[in-house]
Amino acid sequence: MNLLLSAAFVLCWSSGFIGAKLGAGSASAITVLMWRFLPLAVILAVVAASVARTSWRGVTPRDVARQAVIGVLSQSGYLLTVYYAIQLGVSSGTTALVDGLQPLVAGALAGPLLGQYVSRTQWLGLCLGVGGVAIVTAADAAAGGAAAWWAYLVPFAGMVSLVAATFLEGRSRTRVAPAVSLTVHCATSAAVFTALAVAAGAARPPAEPSFWVAVSWLVALSTFGGYGLYWLILRRSGVTRVNTLMFLMAPVTAVWGALAFGEPFGPLTALGLAVGLAAVVIVHRGEPRPAGACSRGTPATAGAAGNGA
Repeated sequence: MNLLLSAAFVLCWSSGFIGAKLGAGSASAITVLMWRFLPLAVILAVVAASVARTSWRGVTPRDVARQAVIGVLSQSGYLLTVYYAIQLGVSSGTTALVDGLQPLVAGALAGPLLGQYVSRTQWLGLCLGVGGVAIVTAADAAAGGAAAWWAYLVPFAGMVSLVAATFLEGRSRTRVAPAVSLTVHCATSAAVFTALAVAAGAARPPAEPSFWVAVSWLVALSTFGGYGLYWLILRRSGVTRVNTLMFLMAPVTAVWGALAFGEPFGPLTALGLAVGLAAVVIVHRGEPRPAGACSRGTPATAGAAGNGA
């Protein structure tokens, strides 16, 4: 996997937690998400009807429906829980820590669901990554927080939602162009969040400039950068490797949160960052390369795992 591509993905995905923190200061989670996706869906629809028209050739209603479900899981369900947790007072670093459990879940399911082989070295790296997450979790717990105990359970639902989206996409036998999937995902999320915001009476955006700064941040870095790169790397490298990068989100977000919001960052957090980096290196070096198969698994499963947006 290209190092620069991986680094860009980690920074852009981590920016989503920071952007959610920025938006939480001026509006509710549903309001921020509605105005993040509504204009974005309009822009992508215009692009789809003009310069990206060729990408839609051969796309069936069933393909669109499948991508809509993936969009609900990977964007609507995942982001709503992340934003809501931060709104409840969970720190951006802690929210990212819970999200960091995703690689272990995805790695454990990659074999039975996608038929991809996970080597012993890769499992060692996955377990080491969990250790890094545990170290940073201990640091955050020691620092304390104002959120209720149950608020820390909210991000787990988002993690499960994103894992489900990953495997639903991985099991698809039909390739859909990135322009198509991203448009469908964002349009679906715009519809979901707009309906929720209108129902809750939270559709009107606040007048504070900080709100629009947060929305612009989330559209540019988190959606086009983080979300787009997630599916791109999934297509290029497979489930295990792309999800291993998730181990880096928690420590990177913790550092970013400390610099931007004064969230606690100490030696344990730094240690967790080092362990996470080591986990990524071990998993990448332990990738099995059997004769006649590509780097993502067997020829039969590589196409399924790589069918991302």
